[in-house]
Formats: sequence, C-alpha cells, structure tokens
Amino acid sequence: MSELSTVLRAWRERTMPEEVGLPAIPGRRTPGLRREELAALATVSVDYIVRLEQGRARHPSAQTVAALARALRLTGEEVDHLYQVAGLASPSANVVPQHISPGVRRMVDRLGDVPLAVFTATWDIIHWNGLWAAISGDPAQRQGVDRNVVWRHFTDDFSDVSYDDVHHEEFSDDLVADLRAAHARYPDDRSLRDLVTRLRATSADFDARWGRVSMSVHKSSRKVMTTSAGPITIDCDVLTAPGSDLRIVVYTTVPNSQDEQRLELLRVVGTQTLV
Repeated sequence: MSELSTVLRAWRERTMPEEVGLPAIPGRRTPGLRREELAALATVSVDYIVRLEQGRARHPSAQTVAALARALRLTGEEVDHLYQVAGLASPSANVVPQHISPGVRRMVDRLGDVPLAVFTATWDIIHWNGLWAAISGDPAQRQGVDRNVVWRHFTDDFSDVSYDDVHHEEFSDDLVADLRAAHARYPDDRSLRDLVTRLRATSADFDARWGRVSMSVHKSSRKVMTTSAGPITIDCDVLTAPGSDLRIVVYTTVPNSQDEQRLELLRVVGTQTLV
C-alpha cells in the first residue's frame, strides 16, 4: 500500500463520528468514520475513497486533498504530510489558507443550532451546516467561482437577499476591502489574482471600488432572506478566530418572533421545497 492510502485509512479510523457532528451509534463495529461518511463530509464519491485507500488512485487534486483534510480535522503538520504523500506541494504561507483547525471546527459544531458557514480570506465558502444550506441555498450545488461571495455579489447580486441601499454600499465596500487585504497578504496566490482580474473585467462596480482603494471592516447587519418558509429577517455577524484568516458568518433571528418560527420550520424541512 502507498503512504497516501495508509495515512488516509489511519486518520479515517481514528476520527470519531461525534467529532465531526455525526451521531454516535452504539455498538458499531467500524472504527472511526465509515468510508461513506468521509465521502459525504469531503463531497467526493465513496468509490473514490475506496480507490484512494486501496492505492488505485494516487493523485488526488489539491481541492480534494484540502476537502479530506478539513473532513478529517487534521493538524497543520498532518495537512502538510497529506499534500506531500499525494504528490502535491504543501500550501505556502503566501497562498490563501483553506484549512479549518480542529479548534475552529469544535467551535462551529457548538453553534449548530443557527445558520453558520466558514469562509476563507477571499470569501470562498469551505464549510456550512444544514441550516445555512436551507436558508441560503446549498453551496454543494455550486462549483468553482460560484462559491465565492464577492463574485456572486458583483455578478449575481444575490437575488434571494434584500437589504437597504446604505447596507448594500457598506457591504460592497467591505467585500472589496477584504479582497484587497487578502491580495496584499497572499501575493503568490494565482487563484486570487485571477479572481480580481475577472471581477475587474466583468463588473464595472467592482472595478470602480477597487480603484478607490478604500479600507473598511465588517459590521453587524440586518437583512431579509427569501426562503421556502417565507421571508426571514436575520442579523448577520462575522466572527474571526485568533491566528486565522477564516471568517465565521452566523445568522440569528429575534427570539419569539415569526422569523424564529420560520427558521425553525426550515430546520425541519431542510432544503426541501415547501408547497
């Protein structure tokens, strides 16, 4: 067996279901995660996990390795090793990190009763819970640049989100400022450079804001989400973890309100469409 198949199986078998937000099943004979559980967490096929562990697939993409590392909650050193045995260069300090540390994972798990998602410094979504998918649309149905908040904001304008003109201006400026700060911190990140180039060519609004070189920070905001349960007014807060560029976005509703009731309905039905 290859080193890749050996470490992948060992790390899968040591990862307990409850560590990754799955229910613990008494008496299960499989140590750690089942292959289908890891596949679901990393959004790859079960067959591909089998082939990796049997040594029949030896060259996963960097995107797949990053997804496996997040699903298995690897430490920084373990992430580097997984990249190396997969035949890939480890992410450098000059490239936007996509790894979610075990500590951030645990914090996210404990906030599971609210819509929540984790984003990189460039606003690529890399982790979300079921309630986030129910209220915002399932990110698993989007690929590539369509998972980036800045791209969608300036090219799609999030038709399912409503906010006043003042907030629209502030949010637009905040996103451009975030991307500029990331561009300065991670000069070797080709994907980031390509994103900025595409945005400037596609969106005159983004290009104008980029040229103004304004810096700003995110503030708490209130917006209305159009959902299958009806419109829901939510408060949006952006949290950060010490020593990390990750952004944790949390949605909450006013207690005992109609918005809270509609959010609770979404918790039950998930991403199903209500008739």
